[in-house]
Amino acid sequence: MADPAALTQLIREKLDDTRYGHSLAVAGSARELALRCGADPEAAYCAGLVHDIMKCTERQTQLQVIADTGIVLTACEQSNPNLWHAIAGEAFLRGENIITDEAVLSAVRYHTTGRAGMTLLEKIIFLADFISADRSYPDLGLVREKAAGSLEEAILYTLEYNIPKWVERREPIHPDSIALYNECLSDCETQPDSVESEV
Repeated sequence: MADPAALTQLIREKLDDTRYGHSLAVAGSARELALRCGADPEAAYCAGLVHDIMKCTERQTQLQVIADTGIVLTACEQSNPNLWHAIAGEAFLRGENIITDEAVLSAVRYHTTGRAGMTLLEKIIFLADFISADRSYPDLGLVREKAAGSLEEAILYTLEYNIPKWVERREPIHPDSIALYNECLSDCETQPDSVESEV
């Protein structure tokens, strides 16, 4: 696992003040969720630190990093630049050998869209990004309350919150997000009180 101090220095260099503060907050929330759910708190903290590592990088550079690692964006991804930083983040961390833990890399990759069959760490980073201490939006307290009981219920709520916004803005919705929504809906209907306890 990478050294958290080194990762903190790296994001300090690559992110602006707002995004740096957000990344620290997400790392803290991720560690708390990991401790509650039985995941590796150090991996969760590190993934939270670097989840937005390419967020402040120019979009053309993001695309170049993605291309340099051989990743081919889908049509949906090409048409939605808001998704690029997560894909570029994984590509950068992998390409520069900064992170070698596949679980952490995958958590960075899917923290924006989610996907069906998410690992526990992926769920934690997806949610920590939405409930971190720096966030402020209607129903934030409710999402945090849901996260304390069921990660799936909290993720489902975040998707129910976001999908109408994406539709209103006429943004393409990534198929991974739809697959995650359908999976969480099914899981919450069959096991409404369950909490994930393993990756």
